Amino acid sequence: MTRVKKGVHALKTRRNVLKQVKGYRFGRSTKERQAIEAISHAGTYAFAHRRDKKNDFRKLWNVRISAALKEHNLSYSKFIGALKKNNLAYDRKTLAILAQESPATFNRIVAKIS
Repeated sequence: MTRVKKGVHALKTRRNVLKQVKGYRFGRSTKERQAIEAISHAGTYAFAHRRDKKNDFRKLWNVRISAALKEHNLSYSKFIGALKKNNLAYDRKTLAILAQESPATFNRIVAKIS
């Protein structure tokens, strides 16, 4: 078996790792071992937070819908229940956008379920 020296590839790997952690603080941006750890943790957080972002937006939509329903003296839960009872299939994102940007249309939807 011939001997393979990995100098070129090791340097290339190190350069790529350090390029990924540019802007990190302290040893995480300069030391290869700490940089590799930082990358793996960052990937884990990024994956988890992509999932969290969906929950965050759903909460935001609920708050916006609830705020728009205050002037109709309706609670969010009763509104959603009435939508389901009347077989009106609007998702929360659409309702939140209507409540914010087109209140007249949102008022018509509220009037339809009453």
